[in-house]
Amino acid sequence: MATEVPEITGSGEPDGPRPDPGQPAPEQPKMRRAGRNLPAALAVGLTLGALALLTLFTVKATFMIYMGAVCGIALWELARALGTRGIRLPLIPVAVGGAAAVGLTYFYGERALTASLALTVVAILAWRLPGGAAGYVRDVTAGVFALAYVPLLACFVALMLAAPDGSRRTVVFLILAICSDVGGYATGVLFGRHPMAPAISPKKTWEGFAGSLAACLAAGALAMRLLLHGPVWQGLLVGLAALAAATLGDLAESMIKRDLEIKDMSSVLPGHGGVLDRIDSLLITAPVVWLLLMVFLPAG
Repeated sequence: MATEVPEITGSGEPDGPRPDPGQPAPEQPKMRRAGRNLPAALAVGLTLGALALLTLFTVKATFMIYMGAVCGIALWELARALGTRGIRLPLIPVAVGGAAAVGLTYFYGERALTASLALTVVAILAWRLPGGAAGYVRDVTAGVFALAYVPLLACFVALMLAAPDGSRRTVVFLILAICSDVGGYATGVLFGRHPMAPAISPKKTWEGFAGSLAACLAAGALAMRLLLHGPVWQGLLVGLAALAAATLGDLAESMIKRDLEIKDMSSVLPGHGGVLDRIDSLLITAPVVWLLLMVFLPAG
């Protein structure tokens, strides 16, 4: 439905009823420094976290369904975003092949991951053939990129979850990624003064990064000791590595959005933007945490 735009007068103000000088001016909404609707963001974040814990500590395989739904929405958002530049992402083979890869990885391990992702690449090549030669390389490349960016990285969560203590390993991973986000957000809002990467993410500051560092180190030490019974020094290393990965994930997704000239991937999560806006750091952190936990605490 078309939106009516008010005519602009010579003074630069829209026509319409003017406020009565004798009446107090209407209260203007306060601008949030970090650009989020904080109550909505908290409510959505707590709901998503509760669903994760519920699935992880009841029938942990149900977490795969939850994760699959999240990744599916993220792929849909990415397809829409790429479409603004005329890129036709082969969404169906990427989503179906990606879901199969995550499920097979959980049940059959790394070999199934490799085979299923390779077959999905073949499916992407075949799926795009009827669309003609124009843009074939562009669209296939976008499909392989999307497959690697979301399903491939999500497969490492499946590998974590498949271990006998997989629920606790996955919780450690989630805690570290969340602490990086929350620690950086809180300290950035309160003390942020010096931009970290203004050309990529203007709101990210060095003060926020310091808050993320403190939160990840503390969370890594505590979570490793209390949940996985590992030494504190290993927790500190995992926390430090998770911080680096989460920061890279956030900056990389910001760069994608800048290239596509969009603010958020979507608006499906009130106060957060899109699903991909929220899981960008989780995706990059997953293989890092999986590898370190496998080295430090091999699954028996």
